[in-house]
Amino acid sequence: DNKLSVSRQCELLALARSTFYRILVEIPQSEIALMEWIDLCHLEHPCYGTRRIRDWLEDRGLNVNRKRVRRLKRKLAIEARYPKKRLSRPGKGHQIYPYLLRDVIISHPDHVWATDITYIPMAKALVYLVAILDLYSRRVLAWRLSNTMDVSFCIEALEEALERYGPPEIFNSDQGSQF
Repeated sequence: DNKLSVSRQCELLALARSTFYRILVEIPQSEIALMEWIDLCHLEHPCYGTRRIRDWLEDRGLNVNRKRVRRLKRKLAIEARYPKKRLSRPGKGHQIYPYLLRDVIISHPDHVWATDITYIPMAKALVYLVAILDLYSRRVLAWRLSNTMDVSFCIEALEEALERYGPPEIFNSDQGSQF
């Protein structure tokens, strides 16, 4: 009954015309259960590829083809975590910064601080952790968790460390900041 053609309707909705005709197929419950097993295996062993996941599933009584495991891993957007080839080689145009602490002898607490950010895989998402450390004593001065990779939680951790301990000595020297 529409006065607009299918082409015009799709054009107005900014959709490809093929999506109008696409019939969605429901995923069978058995495949959903298998994807849950694969996800569980990936959480326990994030470095496993398709062959080892298949073997892990076989140990639990599920006989699955490796190609099916690969297809379901792609559908779940799961990838094995391991150091990739040429990981530590800098890209073209990458600037190499000098190591500013090369000649500094870290001899006592509150002399030099460092910070690092890492992620913690959770069941449904990643959580980011920032920590500020005293390099001499290896003490954690402040830390924060965040579910987004924005700068605010890093600044909050730094402000807490500065409030509790004051700035590190390397910034309080008589010559001024070395950096």
